Amino acid sequence: MATPKIVLNTSRDIPFNKLVLSQANVRKVKAGVSIEELAEDIARRTLLHSLAVRPVLDAEGAETGVFEVPVGGRRFRALELLVKQKRMTRTQPVPCVVRTAGLAEEDSLAENIQRAPLHPLDQFRAFQTLCEAGLGEEEIAARFFVAPGVVKQRLKLAAVAPALLDAYAEDRMTLEQLMAFTVSGDHARQEQVWEALSRAYSREPYQIRRLLTEGAVRASDKRALFVGVEAYEAAGGAVMRDLFQHDDGGWLQDPALLDRLVAEKLEAEAATVRSEGWKWVEVALAFPYGHSRGLRRLAGEPVPLSEAEQATYDALHAEYEGLEASEPAEAEELDRVARRLAEIDLELRGLEERPLVYETAEVARAGVFVSVDVEGELQVDRGYVRPEDEAPVEPVVPAGGEETSVAPAGGGGGAVAAQPAAIAGGASVSAPVPVTGSATAEEDEGLRPLPERLLIELSVHRTLALRDALANDPDTAFLAALHALCLRTFTQRPGASCLELELKSAGFGVQPPDLAASAAARAIDARQRAWSSQLPSEPVALWETLVGFDGDSRAALFAHCVSFGVNAVHEPWNRAPQRAAHADLLAGAVGLDMAAAGWIATVDSYLGRVPKARILQAVREARGPEAAQLIDHLRKPDMAKEAERLLADSGWLPEPLRRPLELAAGGGVGAVGDAERDGASLPAFLTGDGEIPDAGDDADRTEAVAA
Repeated sequence: MATPKIVLNTSRDIPFNKLVLSQANVRKVKAGVSIEELAEDIARRTLLHSLAVRPVLDAEGAETGVFEVPVGGRRFRALELLVKQKRMTRTQPVPCVVRTAGLAEEDSLAENIQRAPLHPLDQFRAFQTLCEAGLGEEEIAARFFVAPGVVKQRLKLAAVAPALLDAYAEDRMTLEQLMAFTVSGDHARQEQVWEALSRAYSREPYQIRRLLTEGAVRASDKRALFVGVEAYEAAGGAVMRDLFQHDDGGWLQDPALLDRLVAEKLEAEAATVRSEGWKWVEVALAFPYGHSRGLRRLAGEPVPLSEAEQATYDALHAEYEGLEASEPAEAEELDRVARRLAEIDLELRGLEERPLVYETAEVARAGVFVSVDVEGELQVDRGYVRPEDEAPVEPVVPAGGEETSVAPAGGGGGAVAAQPAAIAGGASVSAPVPVTGSATAEEDEGLRPLPERLLIELSVHRTLALRDALANDPDTAFLAALHALCLRTFTQRPGASCLELELKSAGFGVQPPDLAASAAARAIDARQRAWSSQLPSEPVALWETLVGFDGDSRAALFAHCVSFGVNAVHEPWNRAPQRAAHADLLAGAVGLDMAAAGWIATVDSYLGRVPKARILQAVREARGPEAAQLIDHLRKPDMAKEAERLLADSGWLPEPLRRPLELAAGGGVGAVGDAERDGASLPAFLTGDGEIPDAGDDADRTEAVAA
């Protein structure tokens, strides 16, 4: 028996004024349906799909010449809008497919259900084809009613390595993972990372981005801020950008070029400073903490205000006092006054913070440090005199006839320095020595004692934070000084105190990474600069200044000076258990909290320098045993990285940095059992039930990523 042939419905051009919208259209919910955009699209390229219509019959069943539209209601509404806008005539013929059999509701439902949505990859590639045909991003965006940024994103997705696009088309990769790969335009690197991750648990987008940007420099790095991304790109440097999430400006791919640009710009700035007549100018991206130890700081005089500036200052000051005395009743006026007060405060501060002028003779023997601060701004510290550059002092002949020499101002003589050496300056500090040894042996030794160098570095952090905390607690500073004096006067046991009252505040022989950028170091330096601007260097004038201070100012200055005597550094060559015990007492008295002081456990500061057993112990104490079990199968480098992420914002501290009460309790900051609360922060590969990779897989992955 022959198979019956399919007969398609006829197509007719029907004037628009003969069409009416059918109530049989199943699309009732209009949310998210844009008639205006479709009307503009029809106006640009005319109607691409015919309407499906049915004749309207009279009571006798004869056609009335009017047709209802059960399929294509949105297109009908768009055509109706074009007619209302007089961009199309009411009698414009509309291509229609005329149907008579079946139910109108069934036709409408089938048309919507049988419509297959376009795969996102097809859309990305179509945008790429239009771009290759000569259409710009703005024009494509206008034609398809999307933002230009959306077009950029889709073109970026279409530019990923073909092998990865195939994986996405076959549902072996998620859209979020594909987005992460757009950070880098290197197809070989993209495929290398995907191959490495295909054998690992973690395929999270954040890890893909991290692997693709290894070795690059963030645009928020102070070097990039100092040079400027535009200047870097103008010099031929490439920048990786993430169009799908905030990236702080992207990643600079050529660190060598960036370092060269930084050096050139610093040297150009230094040349300008040299032209001022200074004896020496030292240039570095950053100087170690305490680099100016032993140098005398010149006291310059601020540049006086000009007549115009003084008039402006007086007017602003008068306006500020007037606004401050006013009491506006309405909230709007109150906000306006508050905004104006803030503006005036900024203007007054700009007039008050004047550049300093130094005596020509002093400039000829002094020098300048030129560097870059943590915000990427040029930092020029002028007016430091080395001891060997001090002016010679004439010998003093007393009444007895024997000549005696007088120490130059700011020199090393005297019992107690007015400016403690640790802040006023510092000798060059040796660079950190890399920890050597067998990683495998280290991992198998379990909870062996912490390395001496790590103990030293941790105690350096604690000492600096303890100095800062003591400087903010004058009462405890007085008590600490009195305690040390009594030990020396009555018991002859000065070593039982961690306070070196002689203020022998030498520079730290070992410096942790970025010590100068720590919160404690910045607070101490700011306080030192503030006091230095108020205190003259001549002894008699200094005495008169101190006499004029009120009790609170003297107490604050005393605490600031005493804080430099704190030495709680772990010194293997100088075992002093009583000093360490007193440091604990002092930390308790000032309420020192190293987590609040800004110390966090990172791969560089702790996790990468201890055995796996201590890494797991840290995670166990901060996040609970479940979190530790989730990473205990990882190799040490990966374990340290994941532990750093897990410990972030937990407040966990290693034993040398904990408060005595925490040590007595036997636990770190962050209660055991918090894993349930923090489980949402764990990556998917840590919370899944997948098979643990063997050591061979890990080794292959590491080699592939490192390549």
